[in-house]
Amino acid sequence: MVISMRRAVLSGLLASTALILPAAARAQDGSSPDLPPDQDEIVVTAQKRDENIQSVPISIQAIGTRKLDQLNISNFNEYTQLLPSVAFQTSQPGVTTVYMRGVASGGDGNHSGSLPSVGSYLDEQPVTTIGGTLDVHIYDIARIESLAGPQGTLYGASSQAGTIRIITNKPDAAGFDARIDAEVNTVAHGGQGGKVEGMVNMPLAENMALRVVGFYQRDAGYIDNVPGTRSFLPTPGGITVNNSAFVEDNYNDTDTWGGRAALKVDLDEDWTVTPTVLYQEMRGNGTYAYDPRVGDLQVQHFYPEYRRDRFIQGALTIEGKIGNWDVTYAGAYLDRKTASSSDYTDYSEAYDNLYASVGGLAGYFYYLDNAGNTIDPRQVVIGSDHFKKTSQELRVASPATDRFRIVAGLFYQRQSNLIHQDYQIPGLGSAVSVNGSPGTLWLTQQHRVDKDYAMFGEASFDLTPTLTFTAGARGYIYDNSLIGFFGFGRNPGVDPGDGRPFTASPFNAAGSSRTGVAGCYLANGQTLRDAYLAGSPTNTLLPAAVAGSPCTNLATYASGRLLPKKTEGEGVTYRFNMTWKPTDALLFYASASSGFRPGGINRRGDVAPYDADKLYNYELGWKTTPIAGLRFNGAVYMQEWKAFQFSFLGPNSFTIIQNGPDARIYGVEMDANATFGGLNLTVSGSFTDAKTRQDLCATQICSGTGTDVLAPKGTRLPVTPRVKLAGTARYAVPMGSGRSYLQGLIAYQSSASSDIRVAKAAALGRLAPYATGNLAIGYELSDYTFELFAQNIWDERGQITRFQQCGACDQRPYIVPIAPRTIGLRLGARF
Repeated sequence: MVISMRRAVLSGLLASTALILPAAARAQDGSSPDLPPDQDEIVVTAQKRDENIQSVPISIQAIGTRKLDQLNISNFNEYTQLLPSVAFQTSQPGVTTVYMRGVASGGDGNHSGSLPSVGSYLDEQPVTTIGGTLDVHIYDIARIESLAGPQGTLYGASSQAGTIRIITNKPDAAGFDARIDAEVNTVAHGGQGGKVEGMVNMPLAENMALRVVGFYQRDAGYIDNVPGTRSFLPTPGGITVNNSAFVEDNYNDTDTWGGRAALKVDLDEDWTVTPTVLYQEMRGNGTYAYDPRVGDLQVQHFYPEYRRDRFIQGALTIEGKIGNWDVTYAGAYLDRKTASSSDYTDYSEAYDNLYASVGGLAGYFYYLDNAGNTIDPRQVVIGSDHFKKTSQELRVASPATDRFRIVAGLFYQRQSNLIHQDYQIPGLGSAVSVNGSPGTLWLTQQHRVDKDYAMFGEASFDLTPTLTFTAGARGYIYDNSLIGFFGFGRNPGVDPGDGRPFTASPFNAAGSSRTGVAGCYLANGQTLRDAYLAGSPTNTLLPAAVAGSPCTNLATYASGRLLPKKTEGEGVTYRFNMTWKPTDALLFYASASSGFRPGGINRRGDVAPYDADKLYNYELGWKTTPIAGLRFNGAVYMQEWKAFQFSFLGPNSFTIIQNGPDARIYGVEMDANATFGGLNLTVSGSFTDAKTRQDLCATQICSGTGTDVLAPKGTRLPVTPRVKLAGTARYAVPMGSGRSYLQGLIAYQSSASSDIRVAKAAALGRLAPYATGNLAIGYELSDYTFELFAQNIWDERGQITRFQQCGACDQRPYIVPIAPRTIGLRLGARF
């Protein structure tokens, strides 16, 4: 069945292409295409100017307002189906890491991991955060732009591999406008969901307008938490537990609500001020992955699971002219808070088996209550993050009609994250818990700050009326820091034979003498462990640098003070481009560009910082409009990824980042669009071949023995499929006083590795190839719309991500699937 469906998809894509040809022939015969306004010309701002997409010499895909509405796109997962260069990993809504053109080593997205390699923008403001991409609700959006390849000249550090821009519709003082849309749906194997969305555009004066958007969406659950038990060693005599208190069908339901408002004020003919505010909140329950060992769309989890994600952004854009030069200021402040609870029983299960030879966890660790009794070893992780981001950009642009034209500016960004990860074992005794946090086995309490400063410029010169040379550069400085605590506690008791505090046994529930409070700084600059071994006093721990910590073990000691650990760097990225436009309908370009991602501090203090990695891109592309109504664009490229950052779960399942080897990436990406009369067809696709150039080893420098090789030279980079294809078709015909339409979408992607490490990838399993399709039939009457739709019509179990709960948890790989078949009804009205 799966194979036949894949064949159907590929056949459908070929048929879409075949359908373009006779339609094109009819256009050449003299028929006049009836193009929707937003299909006639797509205007983008990828190069910080308003330009027709066919005149922009970079690989860019744009999804306009009409297409977003027609395809009912409301979130990240839905619109990336249509972007051939984009791949991603996710474990749940709001925890998504985006990749473009195969630039992926896997494992990114941790709250104290590498910065993203793909930038995200909302209008003029960057909304890329350390812990993952903001899943901004898509409604009343002018377009989504996907810029493939390094955008480091105009967009900076987190646009190493590409940039995704969400451009909102702006307030319009020309007249009142409003709309409302509603949907109800039911999910196969799951529950019922729906959404309500609305927009109002209100002129307040001749030079002032307000635009307000609001929405509420409920995504039905489809993962069942089914009854199960776990037994821990010794056998007999060990502890057996069940999850009866948490058994629930369809328990991964999600509610999302929020809104945004924009006020546009034309101060005069040249100057405009647009303040905006965005608020969005998501409350998700359960897990969004299933355990194939348990059953289809089923898990056995033993503690409450949820995620709360709330963000608010205030932004200000000022646009004007000084003389005939355009001046733009864009500033924003983003505040994002998340809170979560995750079952971590798999960790206990894995380590109980790992230490089976000594009686499991009960025989090796000290999971004891205050009375000294062995307790249930299951864990639950309570986490929170508080992200803050401030960005400022000031730029100028000379007239776009000049033969020599430039864009130049200054950029500053500061983002921070207050990280809290509390690994709890309920009932754990105070003496063996993290100090001051009874029941906590391990605590991460850290504050991270990332700063970026940049000066950028790009100049274009028309060598002839058809030939243009562009050169650009961005000088950057980054300054990243981390301070706080990580690890186990330390028994504060006194060993009678020693007489000093923190000498009693056991040291903590893990019996660790190195990690955690043992590494905290004393007033004299020694660590507690060093003082203990040297026979020095152990009673002068410095106060915690981050509130909520017992003390500080991740810092730099300087004259009685604890300073954040820092890493800094500077450099230049570049872009060179030659564009030939022999006619208005044809454009060809060649470009060379580079991008970078800053280095950073490992949150495990005994691991060295990691350096910046850089990407070099060489590309040939074309933009063609051979006949009215037909557009065909594409690019071929080669990329060199130098010393790429590699993130993985190390000892104690602690995230470690180090620089790996180089990689090379070859690829092709294409998209076509044809609109003739009532028929619109789109096809897009990509081929990506990404491999390592040297061995990837357990340490940055390979030992040479071969025993530490995690991935040999020539290993394919993970996550990104080699082939990704998508096609849409929409046919509309007059019917009565309105128009009826039939619409379809098909998408296919080939298999991909789930991890770059060969052994770990084998344990997790490959991301299987899959094809999915959507179908809709509807009727448009004046200002009203009615639609019946089905998504994932053959109920494919497409695999987005495979993961495990801990580094040693190979016994339970999880699969995050696309949503099962969803059938629904959609209604809309415009006023």
